[in-house]
Amino acid sequence: MSHHIIELIAQYGVLLVFLNVLVEQAGAPVPAVPTMLVAGALAAAGRLPLAVVVAVAVVACLVADFAWYAAGRYFGGGVMRTLCRISLSPDSCVKQSELRFQRWRGSILLLAKFVPGLSTVAPPLVGAMGLRAGPFALFDGLGSLLWVGVAVSLGYVFSSQIDHVLELLANAGSVALMLLGCLLAIYVIAKWWQRHRLIRTLRMARITVQELNDAMNQGRTLAIVDVRSDAVRTLDTRVIPGALLADVNSVDRITGEVPVDAEVVIYCSCPNEYSAALVAKALMSLGYKRVRPLLGGLDAWDAAGFPLNRLPLVEDIAISTAA
Repeated sequence: MSHHIIELIAQYGVLLVFLNVLVEQAGAPVPAVPTMLVAGALAAAGRLPLAVVVAVAVVACLVADFAWYAAGRYFGGGVMRTLCRISLSPDSCVKQSELRFQRWRGSILLLAKFVPGLSTVAPPLVGAMGLRAGPFALFDGLGSLLWVGVAVSLGYVFSSQIDHVLELLANAGSVALMLLGCLLAIYVIAKWWQRHRLIRTLRMARITVQELNDAMNQGRTLAIVDVRSDAVRTLDTRVIPGALLADVNSVDRITGEVPVDAEVVIYCSCPNEYSAALVAKALMSLGYKRVRPLLGGLDAWDAAGFPLNRLPLVEDIAISTAA
């Protein structure tokens, strides 16, 4: 049976490469690099056209990325929150705080596919921030070509070793196919469990939006901290009145402005208050005793109709072709 499967890969390899890359770039946890490695090895053996393999993989990237780009362009921050909710990578939401799109601009797309979690997040985020279609196509196309080229080239150069692996699979019969299926299932389950365990470890006492509003109306002294990233605040200018602006990488800024005995409320716009819980744990390890994330975050506060301020709009956030 494995002989037939390998022959199918050789015969329909270009189509399989396209579908695998398209599905992975759309956000599904189905790695495409192994497929491209095998396609590169088959190209070295003359069983697949090398240029066509590279071309269809790049086109698949562009199709999926343009779909995410358009979603980000027209639906903004809502798409980012949806990605955080459905992603199997528990750090994909927090990774936004590490990106400095105002600094790197569209060039971040050149390396996005090499960073786990960033490949799917980057296209809608730059779309939401106003990157025009032309520069996006240029940066994303070059980044896709670089990623595909590396994977296919490795398969091409090390084709003899990959051929040996394929031969072993063929000799192993259906057992090998079952093993590969089990490995893929284990990968998906492991990613899901990693996310579930991380969320569980971050459970701590939250403060509700009603409790926070009551405390503010009663005149209690509170330190309210917004830990969304600069990129997210550029997309979503809402902010709770009096909030200190920080992020998950600037805990030292919070400690420099907030006394250790203060009552601290931290909020973000991530599902499960992920970033807020991370910062809360970091502050507690530094001696802060009264630290609580805001249950439901900024969205829950807004939905309850409580007061909001707006940050000044950043002028010229769209990226020009000259950038």
